[in-house]
Amino acid sequence: MPLVKSTYVPSFLFKNAHYNTIYRTFFMDEKVAFYRERLELKDGDFMDLDISSVNSKTVVIALHGLEGSSQSTYILTATQKFTKEKIDVIAVNLRGCSGEQNRLLPTYHSGKTEDLDEVVKHVETNFNYDQIILLGYSLGGNITLKYVGEKKDTISSKIKCAVAISVPCDLTTSSSALSQLKNMPYMAKFMQTLKIKALEKLEKFPDSGLDKKTINAAKNFYDFDTFFTAPMNGFLNAEDYWERSSCKPFLNKIKIPTLLLNALDDTFLSEECFPITIAKDHDFLHLETPKYGGHVGFNSKIVGDKGYWLERRMYEFTKEYIK
Repeated sequence: MPLVKSTYVPSFLFKNAHYNTIYRTFFMDEKVAFYRERLELKDGDFMDLDISSVNSKTVVIALHGLEGSSQSTYILTATQKFTKEKIDVIAVNLRGCSGEQNRLLPTYHSGKTEDLDEVVKHVETNFNYDQIILLGYSLGGNITLKYVGEKKDTISSKIKCAVAISVPCDLTTSSSALSQLKNMPYMAKFMQTLKIKALEKLEKFPDSGLDKKTINAAKNFYDFDTFFTAPMNGFLNAEDYWERSSCKPFLNKIKIPTLLLNALDDTFLSEECFPITIAKDHDFLHLETPKYGGHVGFNSKIVGDKGYWLERRMYEFTKEYIK
């Protein structure tokens, strides 16, 4: 598909990438009346699904980003938009992200598409939906794109399209980008919550081989993924985890309409996270790269519904492929 010319034109404040990135977290207070359903996984673990229903025949399956949850503001605003348009939403809390530690030693991670596959199969079996839309943000966007590419010939016929926002398509280089000085506050926040969960794992699984001192000393994703994420999830090391989990090698295989929306000023993303060459000759991948937007920002105005450009853009794309 031709590269998509973006309509995103923010007000002056939102031309600052950092302000755009933090605005949803610190200045938006959204509420959604979800009801929760626990999905028991094949390996004995679980994920909690938070559901907002308007009795639709179409559903959005939404995946949050690193250390997010169904209560992340971007999930709540998307849910509000889609339910307003008479579309149900199932917000997936990845393992250990629903407020309760998961049962097993392995955790959620950037490439764990088998968990999304279980959600899709659960929805097909236990709900009466005719159409499914996949939506992922950041880490959840990487999972979404990797899944759609992996399942190129076997993907459920009910999945009509996918949307992925602010995606670190190349985990190796995006991990380096996040380690830069300008991203220090974000990295510190990620390390804080990741370390807490890792130390809880050590307490629950004392024979796991985890080391408290090493966990506490982690300063960035290379450290944490080397000593925790990779060994706990069957990877050789951080580099192996990043290489095998990145969605970029799977983009060429996508066979359903898919929107990838990455802002050029997103400080979390490297140059490799903008697959322009792939998208130019792709039949299904729509790549939109506005000049501004930050990371999972794309706010346009502070006051009123006109500020919710991202939510309008997602719905505008998906409505072309659903009945």
